[in-house]
Amino acid sequence: MAKPPSPALRRAFLEIVQNQLRSGNPPETRATLDRLIGEGHSREHALKLISAVVAAEIVDLLNDGQPYNEKRYLAALRALPRLPCDEA
Repeated sequence: MAKPPSPALRRAFLEIVQNQLRSGNPPETRATLDRLIGEGHSREHALKLISAVVAAEIVDLLNDGQPYNEKRYLAALRALPRLPCDEA
């Protein structure tokens, strides 16, 4: 079982999501937040789900040494509430 991220790391992932929402880039982040809330998730839970996608993308970047893959990131947002780690 994987060790959960530290509170500081979780805050950093949430900050990335907040920055995406503020900047509107990518716009799919706002659309995903709105969709999840519309599906009955609380705002807090929806933000945590989106930040899990951010975390998964960062882990992939670090593990694979590849550049950011926007197509993969956006597909993971569309798949929420199913998390990227659920696919393994």
